[in-house]
Amino acid sequence: MCGRYATARARQELLDQFQVQFDATEQNLQPDYNVAPTKQVPAVLTRAAKDAAKDAANGAAGDVPNERHAVRQLRTLRWGLVPSWAKDLSIGNRMINARAETVHEKPSFRRAFARRRCLLPADGYYEWYTLESEAAEGEKKKRPKKQPFYIRPKDGSVLALAGLYELWKSPEDEWVWTCTVITTDAPDELGRIHDRMPMIVQPDRWDAWLDPDLTDPDRVRGLLVPAMAGTMEAYPVSTAVNNVRNNGPELIKPTANGDIPPNHSDALF
Repeated sequence: MCGRYATARARQELLDQFQVQFDATEQNLQPDYNVAPTKQVPAVLTRAAKDAAKDAANGAAGDVPNERHAVRQLRTLRWGLVPSWAKDLSIGNRMINARAETVHEKPSFRRAFARRRCLLPADGYYEWYTLESEAAEGEKKKRPKKQPFYIRPKDGSVLALAGLYELWKSPEDEWVWTCTVITTDAPDELGRIHDRMPMIVQPDRWDAWLDPDLTDPDRVRGLLVPAMAGTMEAYPVSTAVNNVRNNGPELIKPTANGDIPPNHSDALF
């Protein structure tokens, strides 16, 4: 699964890199080195003209210009997808990830997969590696320790996580934009830490992934290709990231060996 990540790019950098036509963020984006479910996260998406018109009529669009063609937007979405038919927001806590293998079939995701796809910019993400604990003879076996690892592109480029989004109307008639991260099998070198990872969309596929007129499930699935082996690096970081209240660039700094038992290396690769 993908349950934590970091996103620290400046808003203008995201607007330029993703060729955004309309900035729908309501305030400056603050760096977040410990993004967790239910937080607001930056997302790039394209609304079809007819959907944008409905948004405007329903008060869900903000100040999006009245265009006759699709508009690529930068927005902030709540992490944890809430289908339109849900009774309350709590279902989103269980829908932070969607498996690439079945996302086109699941009732909660298939409509969004066909028409409401987005990109979630990230600098890197966290996974936890389970360290086997050894107990002395006669002692109760200790609970295994989990060491957090930070995983990022070796070249420092932005990660465009494959996401889906939905609009949910609250009982107070307020529209809430929510999202989920699509996950896939991790390649061997990352699978040693965790067997799943977020699906990353390569830049040459961004336009097609965001195209709301591309609705054929098989063609959309063809855009999902796992990260190439050897393009990512991983290193252990402080267990301070375990607490969602902790934030700051120190969370992604390589940790000293003090966080890892002596019989374990401070890096897997």
